[in-house]
Order: sequence, then structure tokens, then C-alpha cells
Amino acid sequence: MEQSKYILALDQGTTSSRAIIFDSHGEIRGIAQQEFAQIYPKTGWVEHDPIEILSSQIGVIPEALIRAKIQAKDIVAIGITNQRETTIVWDKETGEPIYNAIVWQCRRTACFCEELIKKGYKDIIYDKTGLVIDAYFSATKIKWILDNVPKAREKANKGQLLFGTIDTFLMWKLSNGKIFATDYTNASRTMLFNIHTLKWDDELLELFDIPRSMLPEVYPSSYMYGYAHESYLGHRIPICGVVGDQQAALFGQLCVHKGEVKNTFGTGCFLLANTGDICVKSKNGLITTLSACTKGNKPSYVLEGSVFVGGAIVQWLRDEMRLVKSAEETEKYANAVSSCNGVYIVPSFVGLGAPHWQPDVRGLVTGLTRGTKKEHFIRAALEGIAYQVYDIYKAMEEDLGVSLTSLSVDGGASRNNFLMQFQADILGCKVIRPKVVEVTALGAAYLAGLEAGYWKDIEEIKHNKVIEREFLPSMDLERRERRIKGWHKAVKMACMKD
Repeated sequence: MEQSKYILALDQGTTSSRAIIFDSHGEIRGIAQQEFAQIYPKTGWVEHDPIEILSSQIGVIPEALIRAKIQAKDIVAIGITNQRETTIVWDKETGEPIYNAIVWQCRRTACFCEELIKKGYKDIIYDKTGLVIDAYFSATKIKWILDNVPKAREKANKGQLLFGTIDTFLMWKLSNGKIFATDYTNASRTMLFNIHTLKWDDELLELFDIPRSMLPEVYPSSYMYGYAHESYLGHRIPICGVVGDQQAALFGQLCVHKGEVKNTFGTGCFLLANTGDICVKSKNGLITTLSACTKGNKPSYVLEGSVFVGGAIVQWLRDEMRLVKSAEETEKYANAVSSCNGVYIVPSFVGLGAPHWQPDVRGLVTGLTRGTKKEHFIRAALEGIAYQVYDIYKAMEEDLGVSLTSLSVDGGASRNNFLMQFQADILGCKVIRPKVVEVTALGAAYLAGLEAGYWKDIEEIKHNKVIEREFLPSMDLERRERRIKGWHKAVKMACMKD
């Protein structure tokens, strides 16, 4: 493919929308980003305005094109990657959302999830979907909207409402209502999709009282979905890749073989291991989900652990606590002291995810003394991210029955050298950071480009990968074990019931 053609990745995340233009070498030629509002109606509730998401995502495309010094006609294909589980229900006729998007972090349905567990649905849902029963996933969010928005249930039963994760909503809008679809990776996060049969599950739809007519068609991640209308981008462009953000990052890291592991340091942290055609049943609080490599009727699986609050704690330090003016400053403050001086921060602002699954836990700071400084607090916040990743990493080793020796990293917070070095120290393994850390968008671009024939195959793509830096562990074993023991003590305190 001549170098004058490019792939456009739309990376719709939890706190911002981005457009990134990649060339055939996987290099970024143009990038634009726009943050959007986080809405907190009640404690533990998190929402987004779907129209603001749409506007921000479409709005960044022209800027990316300008920065790349190209036009829309130079784009071969679009790949979409998105925050998963976040739920939108909209009117089929008007295209208007009937309620705000309920974000994956939202805990409003936690009590209903507890009821399902008490009624004995835990094993049924896990066996079908690979997921634990939790408010994290889409099914209970859809049910909440249908039960709480006036006339929503009535309209849904008449076939007048549509449900989609962010990818579905974006495609529906970009195509002027011609595309109503999602991919296997996003469908597998709804708690309604059978990851063995690769179909929406009628028993689960009945359990959550969700009409089948609301649900999109499901296709592979690398697939010709249709076209973005020229009225949006100035040119009719095919959408050839759709993938949930974490599976996109796994693919972008080229972890396409069994046993390869990555962690994305985004708003949350998401550790994924490729398990190939083996559906691993976790005994340690992890979940099984579909990978971007799933094709036809042959499922391909990943084992996953999710940290609800990862990089989001840096945003909290900046916006709520006002301890730093930018995320980049945290590295400087953390390096200004030799330790966190006994301070631990458990950033469970919206509960603890894997492997603990404690939805009612809230954040905790422990170890404060008269000598605690701002620098100690900021360092402890960063360390809290790494400790959460450690817990998942060790659970993953147990489930896989192997000792993992490295971790590929990406996402915004992976640029923080202090955090990456501390992560290597706590894990006791090599942490590998690629030159292009925007691997979530890159994964979506690769999937779209493969479908469009921009790249011939994965072997051709492998030549693009360049390692920017490797972080090797330097902390002695005694200190590492002492620090981990202190962390687990803090988690135990956070989980204590009144």
C-alpha cells in the first residue's frame, strides 16, 4: 500500500475521545484529543452525556487530519476502540438517548448483583459469559434504565429502543443509522453474550428482562461493518475494525500467542493474558472474555483482571485534591522522596475490582504521621496503582499455572518512569514499554488495516514493533515482601465491615 494512505483510529475512552492517524509503519502521523465531563449524580454513580461523547469524538477528527497534513480521502479505513461495558439506550426513531450513558465504573446496580448471587445465579452466569456477577458489566445497567426511565420498558417491548456499548452508538450515528452492530470483544462484556456459542443468550436475556430486539448484531473485530457517512468526515470511509479497548491494547502489543501478557495503565488498569483456544476458569477472581483474534465460530480467549481506579487517581490528585497541576508532575514529586514514609493509599473510590470484587469498599489512606509530606502522599498514590496490578498478576500466575517473566505495558500512565520502575520492583519481573504507547488505538488500526488489506498479515505488522525501554527490578526481596505485606494490611483495613 502506498505511503500516501493511512488508517484512522477512533479511541473513545472513559475521560477523553481521541483520533489518531497511523501510517504503514505503525507510527503516529496526527493525533487530537478532547476530554469530556464526568457526571456523578450520587455517591458511586458515574455517567457520561452520550451526545457530548459523540461530539468530542467527531470533533477531534479534523484536527488529527490537519496535524497529519492529509485529507479524509487519504484514509483507507477506520478502526474504533472504546471504553467497554458503558451502556447507552436510545430511541430507534429519533436517535436520541433516553438517559445518560451509565459508565463501567458506576456502582448503582451493586445491590441487585448481590441479590442475583444470593439467588444462585453466580455459576450459571460465569459458565455462559466468563464473567463474575458485578455492576461493572452492561446487563444490570440496561435493566436499570428500563426499570427507572419513564416508559422505557414499554418502548423496549415494542421494539422502539436500541442498546449499545459506545462502539455501537458511534457506528450507528456515523452511518446515519445504517450500522447497528458490535464485535465479539464488546459483546462478551455485557453479561448477556455466551462466549462459547458466540450468540446472545436467551436465558440471560430473560433473567434480566431485556428484549432481543434491543441488541446489535455481533461480528469479528476485524470486519467490514459499513461506511461512515461523508457528511461527518467529508468522505465516505469504511469502518473495518471494532474492538473493546483492552483487547485492542492486547492486539496492539502483538500479544497474539498463548501466554503473552499486557497491562494498560489507563483510567483503570487492565491486565490481560492471551490463552488462545483454551477457556481458563479462574479460581482467583479473574474473568474470561473473548479476544480480538476470535474469527467465525472459533472463540479465542483471554484471562483478565481489572483495576477500577488506576490512572484515575492521578486525575484525582490533580482535579479534586489539587496537589499537582499536571499528571507529569507526579513523577517529579514521587522521586523527590526515597519512600512513601509508611503511607498506603487504597484507591477503591468505586469499590475494588479483581481479584477482590468488593463493590462497597471505599478509598483508604493509612500510615499518616506528622512527618507525612505532599511528596509522600503523591508517591503512595502511584504505588497504589502498582500494588493493585501486582495482586492481579499473581492471581493470573496461579490460574495459568506458570511463573510470568515479563509484562508489556501501555496507556497514559505507562509514561511515568517512576511508576514503571516501581511496578518492575514489586512484581520482580521485567516491564517492557514500546515506543508507541498508544497501543489501544494502534490495535484498532491494525485490525481495520488487516481487513482493508492495508497490511497483508500479522507477520508484516510485527516489523513495526519497537521497544522504547525495559525496566528491570532492583528492589531487594526483603523490602519487596515488606512493602507488599503493608499493602495487603491496608486492603484488609479498607475491606473491614462496620
